Amino acid sequence: MNLPKIKHVRAFTVRGGGADYHDQGEGHWIDDHIATPMSRYPEYRQSRQSFGINVLGTLVVEIEAEDGTIGFAVTTGGEPAAFIVEKHLARFLEGRSPTDYEKIWDQMYFSTQYYGRKGLVVNAISGVDLALWDLLGKLRQEPVYHMLGGAVRDELQFYATGARPDVARELGFIGGKMPLHHGPAEGVEGLKKNIAELADMRAKCGPDFWLMWDCWMALDVDYATRLAIAAHEYGLKWIEEAISPDDYWGYQQLKRNVPKGMLVTTGEHEATRWGFRMLLEMDCCDIIQPDVGWCGGVTELLKISALADAHGKMVVPHGSSVYSYHFVITRHNSPFAEFLMMHPGPTEVVPMFHPQLIGEPVPENGRLKASALDAPGFGVELNREIAMHRPYSH
Repeated sequence: MNLPKIKHVRAFTVRGGGADYHDQGEGHWIDDHIATPMSRYPEYRQSRQSFGINVLGTLVVEIEAEDGTIGFAVTTGGEPAAFIVEKHLARFLEGRSPTDYEKIWDQMYFSTQYYGRKGLVVNAISGVDLALWDLLGKLRQEPVYHMLGGAVRDELQFYATGARPDVARELGFIGGKMPLHHGPAEGVEGLKKNIAELADMRAKCGPDFWLMWDCWMALDVDYATRLAIAAHEYGLKWIEEAISPDDYWGYQQLKRNVPKGMLVTTGEHEATRWGFRMLLEMDCCDIIQPDVGWCGGVTELLKISALADAHGKMVVPHGSSVYSYHFVITRHNSPFAEFLMMHPGPTEVVPMFHPQLIGEPVPENGRLKASALDAPGFGVELNREIAMHRPYSH
């Protein structure tokens, strides 16, 4: 089957929610005194937007084939990532076959290695890779998950991330992951408030519902250990991304320190097989949580997942809507998925990347049938009514 070659690569920016899900208006749970590494500074404690968590905005990558078929993807990265896509990465795609995704990924990564390796550059690479898989699926008229080996289960089951695990339970999710609201700079009183919040949610949710904490890199090993020990009586299932993603040695120690039966999870802000190799070989965690829009895309996530499988670790990707659903449904070592509750309350299930995607599926009663993913590519279309800006061209 000779597929048409890639003709154009374009990069756009968008503001207001969507893939940059931190870019929300006032009153949203996702920006309400959540512990961060910047919480040590009182002036940046109340709002994550105050220190710039939403400065980048969404990156939209379009890849158009010679026959006019367009694949696209959204991730975070905004204008700096758009520059990288247009001025550097596009040369490795235009004139090539979309089936050459391995060679294209390799050239994108190693050509940018001297200024990339992680962070913004790999976000840009991830966006291009996802758009390429979307294009390939549309050209072949099959969903991405078919190209990854097919579904290994009939449906996905989800836990919900948001400030109201009690509501998540009522909506049929298997668990609820809360943001940690108080970090080490708020002392013993802050720790007591964290435990009181967990105790309240345990009372509301009953003994069997999963409760987890997302610590967003805010803690040190000592505080994370004390928090985990104090939380154990309330059945905390896992403590997530407790310390800096660069402190592999700290994660190794934390995994030894937490009470028996409690899981340590991380990887949301890790990238590539080499970063995850460190986490796995040093036995830093029980579950890795790569974001497919940040870790290198589907092409790299397949390698990361195989590495985790060989180490006997689960892969539960950071919530990234259809881009992770198509992956999780194909992996035995990804038994459930994350759903980010993007309703401000959050008291309702709404599309995670709204308003950027059309046809984005959402869980019903905490589950999603594999058949909901059957449309070609990632099964969604770009909302052309949103205000997109193309800051660069080539």
